[in-house]
Amino acid sequence: MSDKQNKKPIRSFKDLEVYQNSYEASLNVIKKIVPKLPKEEQFDLASQLRRSSKAVPRLIAEGYSKRHQVKGFQRYLDDALAESNETIVSLNHAKDLYENTVDLNLTKELIDCYDIFSKQIYNLARSWKNFTAR
Repeated sequence: MSDKQNKKPIRSFKDLEVYQNSYEASLNVIKKIVPKLPKEEQFDLASQLRRSSKAVPRLIAEGYSKRHQVKGFQRYLDDALAESNETIVSLNHAKDLYENTVDLNLTKELIDCYDIFSKQIYNLARSWKNFTAR
């Protein structure tokens, strides 16, 4: 079977792979990275990581409700892309500033994941107008 035949129909934002994976990654950021940051970062870097990582799947979900409006969905996907990129920068800060307290391998994996999410969100935004009702 080809990839097209294996793909499930998109009936909900929860069917979008980028939503599923970014939601899971946000849990890892919040549960495994943020608690390892020093106390002086709880109101800055930790707060930013919590907000930006949670924003990615939230914006995808919220935008999906406007999927019938190409520009409406596009705006939310643009914002999700910005939050994904912001999460990458914050994870890089965590990695580079607090290498003795954060899990460097996990942090690098998450950076790679968010890089993939950014690409997926960009591609979804570009191709959404070509999707047909499913």
